[in-house]
Amino acid sequence: MAKTKILFITHEMSPFLEISKISEITRQLPQAMQEKGFEIRILMPRFGNINERRNRLHEVIRLSGMNIVVDNNDNPLIIKVASLPTARMQVYFLDNEEYFQRKKVFRDESGKFFEDNNERSLFFCKGALETVKKLGWSPDVVHCHGWFTAMVPLYLKKVYHDDPTFKDVKVMYSLFNEESDFGKDTLTAKYADMAAQEDVSAEDAAVYGSGSYADVYKGALTYTDIVVKADENLDADVLKFVEEQNIRTFTPEFIDDYEGYSSLYEEFASEEVEA
Repeated sequence: MAKTKILFITHEMSPFLEISKISEITRQLPQAMQEKGFEIRILMPRFGNINERRNRLHEVIRLSGMNIVVDNNDNPLIIKVASLPTARMQVYFLDNEEYFQRKKVFRDESGKFFEDNNERSLFFCKGALETVKKLGWSPDVVHCHGWFTAMVPLYLKKVYHDDPTFKDVKVMYSLFNEESDFGKDTLTAKYADMAAQEDVSAEDAAVYGSGSYADVYKGALTYTDIVVKADENLDADVLKFVEEQNIRTFTPEFIDDYEGYSSLYEEFASEEVEA
């Protein structure tokens, strides 16, 4: 029996970038699943404050060289990789000089939310899926972590649904309390508008609304098969949306409930899940 394949997409992972509890979960959960016999891949952005020399990142020439279109502009995508020897895991990093080579992650030195965070998110989401295609690796499950991955579910369900790489893939999305990072800022309605320029219909992208914290999550969850309640004090508006849309949820019994995750992945990969 073939191994179940899980793709983890995240904006942070320990020890490379540690902003919130997401970094620890995305470090430990993939390793635990690999030890249980799952086949995994991990993708994240190569933000400018990730030290290449210390973390031994190097470019993967065969994967680099693609251009990702965002807001009608071609943006070169560079793929780098690093290994975690103690875990026998590799992490793929998506790099672009204009979007990621900054000292700060989502805010500038004065604390202002980057105006192009919407473009950066779109570049990462689309670039991640194109990278997996180029890897020639077909996941059974795509598990997204963090608001920066919010456009992945829409792309999977509306752009790549007939692509052999992602044809029968199921989408999981972990909810975290990220309001301290996102706050009252917004990706603006341009987030949906730019997604619709090249890839999807304006109607399909409209669910991302104003680009506010709640709207971005609502958009992502519209195209998600199972929502993981991975944190406490989650946004009440988002939780109400999950309930109203009757989206299936999974709540880990504890932070390292690997048996629960394992059972879910196995079920998720082998059966059709109705949202």
